[in-house]
Amino acid sequence: MSSLKTIKIDELVPGMYVNEIIEQSGAIKIKSQGRVTRLEVVDTLRKRGVKRLTIDLDKQFTPEQPAEIVAETAPVDVAILEQEETVSFSKELVRAENIHKKGKRIQKRLLEAVQNGLPFDDKIPREFSQSLVSSIHRNPDALLCLTKIREKDDYLLEHSLNVAILLANFGKFIGMSAKEVEDLAYAGFLHDMGKIRIPDEILHKPGRLTNMEMNVMKDHVYFGVTVLEEMNIAPHLIRTVSEHHERLDGYGYPNGSRGEQISRAGRMLAIADVYDALTADRCYKAGMSSQKALQILLGETPDKLDKELVQLFIKCMGIYPVGSLVKLSNDRIAMVVQQTQSPLAPVVKAFYSLRGGHFLEPKDFDLSSGTELKIERAVLAKDYKINFNAYFEKIIAT
Repeated sequence: MSSLKTIKIDELVPGMYVNEIIEQSGAIKIKSQGRVTRLEVVDTLRKRGVKRLTIDLDKQFTPEQPAEIVAETAPVDVAILEQEETVSFSKELVRAENIHKKGKRIQKRLLEAVQNGLPFDDKIPREFSQSLVSSIHRNPDALLCLTKIREKDDYLLEHSLNVAILLANFGKFIGMSAKEVEDLAYAGFLHDMGKIRIPDEILHKPGRLTNMEMNVMKDHVYFGVTVLEEMNIAPHLIRTVSEHHERLDGYGYPNGSRGEQISRAGRMLAIADVYDALTADRCYKAGMSSQKALQILLGETPDKLDKELVQLFIKCMGIYPVGSLVKLSNDRIAMVVQQTQSPLAPVVKAFYSLRGGHFLEPKDFDLSSGTELKIERAVLAKDYKINFNAYFEKIIAT
């Protein structure tokens, strides 16, 4: 069934995606596609003689506020409808850092509200998820890079935020509609709220959980679903959250769902949840490299995780994911900052000399440009006792 629908200009509202102008009077013709972000856009189209147009229902979205007002004197060759703006990594990184910090603050407030049995306005995390998705559209590498910058005691805050970022990028990569990507990111952002009701001695236990403790831990899904139901969150989002520990072989929890009983969104959330958990330092284990985590994900297919989706996730993230560290053939440590057409040759930012044992002025290298410089292997900052978080804040992110 086609997702295109023909409407009159009076039916056009913010949140719609215009596919084509099909009837227009006047000498100035508008041929662009794009998102209708504000009422001013509708007014401008009407003043320029647009009468009928087609919209793409699969690309509907929730408009952000506030936004720039479209000037009525805009040149004819400038698109009125908002296109998917892309910006450089360095430019988006500044905005992405603010988004990342805001996400942690919102997570903290949400968890405190849940812990104390207090209500909270779901509009705040929903709008935040939309801003996160917008950053992914402008340049996904900025927020993806920040998923690697972790604070020792902030796992619960960072995990759900990172999962939301991973899902937004994953959903966009496989061609999901704008609304689907926003919903997926929102579900990721809310998926672990029930953990705040798990006793600290179990949640932060430095060793392996006993069977009884594990049963208590599994209740976090039930607690989270209950909270979301009380918030009147959309049922399809609650379903996604409820499925993030289900497995295709039926040995997941809480319902033991199997195969097609688990939604695609639930399967994607499970993949992102496992990946971020494996790469994070926890109270009971050290985080592993992205490459090893991706290998483990693949090893969980097809019995537990969806093989096709895991393969797409690996393709989306790249062999050397953005934000991960690598050792170069010139004995320098570099951070991956951008994927290229060559999976083994991303753009990297070298910042540390192993020969000299000191930091360097950061310098970008496009390893796909014919240079003799190569990646020898993936590494972790702790392998070389590098305080990468502090260095990132001081040098690379400036």
